[in-house]
Amino acid sequence: MKVNDIRVGTLGGTLCSIWASISFGDILQTALTAAVGTVVSYVTSRLVSRIRKR
Repeated sequence: MKVNDIRVGTLGGTLCSIWASISFGDILQTALTAAVGTVVSYVTSRLVSRIRKR
């Protein structure tokens, strides 16, 4: 067995175990949290920009 075969097998096993433990709810929650963070960051930067212009 080559070293590359062992690495590919290990990586494949790791990815399969991670994939099995992630649910659709987790992905949805992460996406919603990222969207809210993006909106808050954008609004904050616009407010700071307006305050600096004064």
